[in-house]
Amino acid sequence: MNPSNLLIRPGPFALLLGIGLAALAVSAAADPVPDAPNDQAAPDDQPAAPEWYSLHGQITVVTQYHPAFTSPFRGPNSLDPGNRGDETVSATLFAGIRVGDNLGLYANPEIDQGFGLSNTLGIADFTSGEAYKVGSTTPYVRLPRAFGRYTIGLGGDSQTDDPAQNQLGGSHLADNVTITFGKFNVTDIFDTNSYTLGPRNDFMNWGIINAAGFDYAADAWGFTYGAAAEWTQSWWTLRAGVFDLSRVPNTKMLERGFGEFSTMAEFEVREDWLGAPGKVKFLGFENTGDMANYNDAVREAAGTGLPPNVATVREYSTRPGAEINAEQQILPDLGAFLRLSLNDGHKEAYEFTDVNHSISGGLSLKGTRWDRPDDTIGVAAVVSGISSDARRYFAAGGLGILIGDGQLPEYDPEQVLELFYNVTITKGITFGVDYQHAENPGYDPLRGPVDIFGFRVHGEF
Repeated sequence: MNPSNLLIRPGPFALLLGIGLAALAVSAAADPVPDAPNDQAAPDDQPAAPEWYSLHGQITVVTQYHPAFTSPFRGPNSLDPGNRGDETVSATLFAGIRVGDNLGLYANPEIDQGFGLSNTLGIADFTSGEAYKVGSTTPYVRLPRAFGRYTIGLGGDSQTDDPAQNQLGGSHLADNVTITFGKFNVTDIFDTNSYTLGPRNDFMNWGIINAAGFDYAADAWGFTYGAAAEWTQSWWTLRAGVFDLSRVPNTKMLERGFGEFSTMAEFEVREDWLGAPGKVKFLGFENTGDMANYNDAVREAAGTGLPPNVATVREYSTRPGAEINAEQQILPDLGAFLRLSLNDGHKEAYEFTDVNHSISGGLSLKGTRWDRPDDTIGVAAVVSGISSDARRYFAAGGLGILIGDGQLPEYDPEQVLELFYNVTITKGITFGVDYQHAENPGYDPLRGPVDIFGFRVHGEF
């Protein structure tokens, strides 16, 4: 490919998307979609009628493009320095059924197609959460989630569960224990934040929608098997979970029998700070499995003329990490968030991305002030870095999950600024524009900076 030419890989989903969004528009006009789930006390004289089944759906198309940027060299996992555009499309069905009073079962069959920029390589804080570590030019079907959720009421006020994706309409007691089991995304439960709802609704960068240093268990699509328990009482919630790791770090196949696994716990505190609701969450995790020490890989390759290879020095060990995750409502239409995360920098990244320490934060504003209450504008930034051991490994030509320029003559932390505006076209259909400015992609100050322009169409019912 001539890097001076724009490369865009449109998918065969364009017609499907148009038909799907048209159907969603008709559905929205005929039967407006309920708002996102919230916990509000149901009036005593009007208890919420529980749904015995639910059916929701979504279609999202994301296109991202960056113009050519400075690149004196390029490696196997580098971001393409030429003009580049890539597209992803996803279509998901969210099905749920109530089994008894307290148990809900859910399944989310999905069709995916497309690629992240440069096949989802070149930036540790990658630019689109809709882009997986695997891509395809043709649509394919998979089942990312198939799980159950069992709730045990312990007391307190009755709170409403509005009908929503993976939430049956009904009610629950404010104090409760909730057990989730099966196949799902760890970040469905852990590391959540009200102002970073995900790439289909607001921010798109991996290091902003989640904590970049949280190396959570997942296959190459971001999902895994496991179980989590959440104990909620008054102003606090305690969560704990165990999840299956990949057989080999960052691959499609999960470990059989949980011989390699991840454990985690998170404590959430809810309080009215500054006269408005806020939350702070403290998370700790530990991955246990066959993983490499960066220094072992560098020592083994010394004198061979070959780059270090983590695959040849893996041994059974652990890799811990921690995170602080805060959110605060400032005004009824304005909120702020902040995340700090870190992990053991001696070991290779196992599942998520090549980051050992990270800080991210931003603001999210609803469009109430300009008579667009369903619109959202957000601005956020993330700064991520790697350990000295990881730097030596990448400088010697080693490859990671997402990065690896074949060399790292100089080092600077990655810095990404993201700005988005999400416009509600009609109930259930939104259009978003997104801009990201990335400094030091792959921690390499000799490459970039990179400006990424994104467009998103999302429909749901």
